Parts: sequence; C-alpha cells; structure tokens
Amino acid sequence: MNKIFSYFLIALILVACGSSKKVTTKKRKSSPKVIVKTTPKVETPKEKEVVVEVIKPNTPEVYANKTEEYIAIYSDIAQDEMRNYGIPASITLAQGILESASGQGRLSVEANNHFGIKCHGWTGAKIYHDDDASQECFRKYKNSKYSFRDHSLFLKERKRYSVLFTLEKDDYKNWAIELRKAGYATDRKYPDKLISLIERYQLHRFDAEVLGKATANNDKHIVNKGDTLYSLSKKYNISVSELKSLNGLETNDLFVGQVLYVKPIPKDF
Repeated sequence: MNKIFSYFLIALILVACGSSKKVTTKKRKSSPKVIVKTTPKVETPKEKEVVVEVIKPNTPEVYANKTEEYIAIYSDIAQDEMRNYGIPASITLAQGILESASGQGRLSVEANNHFGIKCHGWTGAKIYHDDDASQECFRKYKNSKYSFRDHSLFLKERKRYSVLFTLEKDDYKNWAIELRKAGYATDRKYPDKLISLIERYQLHRFDAEVLGKATANNDKHIVNKGDTLYSLSKKYNISVSELKSLNGLETNDLFVGQVLYVKPIPKDF
C-alpha cells in the first residue's frame, strides 16, 4: 500500500513539473518577398516607308538652229494673232524672224521688240538703238507677246495697210508684196526675204492649221535612233535636198525626237 502511494506521488510530481514548462513554438522564418517589376513592352515605332517620287528634269528641246527654236516658241502666239486680227501667222513669224534675227537681236533681247516698231507717240518704256539714224527711239515691252499684239494693231489700225486685209489669209506672197508697197520696209528685197523664210521653214503650215486645212500626221516623221536623211528620203520617196529645204536644215545632222516634215504642203492648201 505504501509503495503504491509512493509511485502515485512520484507520478503526480512529474506531471506537475511537465505542465509548468513554457511551450514555445518556433516561428518559421518567412522567405523574403521578391517583387518582380515587369516593364511593359514598348514597341519601337517603325519608320514609315516614304515613297519618294523622283522627278526627272525635263529634257530641253534641241533645235537644228535658232530660227527653228524661234518658230517653236512663237508660232502659237502668231496663230492667236491670226485668229484675232486676220494677219497670216506665216507673215507674222517671217517678219519676226527677219526683224529680230530669230530673237537674237538687241531690241528683242533687251526690249522684247521683235518687229522694230519705233516710238511714234508711244508713252510706254523706250529703248534707243542705232537704225536708219543714230540712237532712234524704239518701243520696249514687258513681254514678247505684247510685241506681237502691237504688231497686229500697228497693221490693223493704219489705213495705209488696209489693202492687206482684202487679201486671202493664206496668200502670203501678196501679203509680203503689199507690206512693202504700203511702206512697212524700204528694202526692195523685203518681200522676197519674207517669202523665202516662209517657204524654207514651211511657215504657211501654221496658216493652214488656223484655217482648218492642217496637214495629216503622216506628213511628219519623228526622228529615231539610226535615222538619216538618206534613209528617210528613201522611206518617203523624197530627195535629201527637198527634205533639207522642207525643214530648213543647213546640215545633214539629225537628233532623236526631231520632227521632220516629209511631204511638202501644197501651195493651194
């Protein structure tokens, strides 16, 4: 009995000691938080494809001589004057070529005066130039087209030239003759010079166009690489000398793109 009591007492003491101990719990070490910053993707803008239009400079026209160039520049103006005032474009062009030396004379270069018209009551700008007498007064224009218009008015508004307007508009020969008779020029060969220029450069074709009698396109040939006057003469059944005369050519040289007349315009067009 005493032994049992002793065992019971010892067990009781052990339980009491065990319950007095503090229960400690170890905290788990938490792993450090890793904050991952994500940078949003920024798309690099691609350069837009820019289409650059390459504009090639205009190839300047090439002419056989200065007279051909003059005709190309002023033929439209001469035709407009023909429509408005009834003066044959061929006559206007021939006079301009002769009076201005194909646009190379001092009066045309410095004063846009293509017909040598003197002041005579002119109140506009003036230029002085040696002619029949020293330092004569000539009219000066801002633009060449005003010179052509003044030429038309000069003929149209003066009674001494009234006979011209009774002639047919395609009768360039009599126009040339009557111009001198009316006192436009003192040179006896003036009519012949005008007629020669008109026929040499086929200036009457511009009269034909205004009058609705233009020649067909098959009367023209555009020069291609390899063309020669000889080959063209064979192709169109015309002599080389006729081709040269028809187109006002002084040499046998041709250039690509050049327009040649290959059939004479009938005199009674």
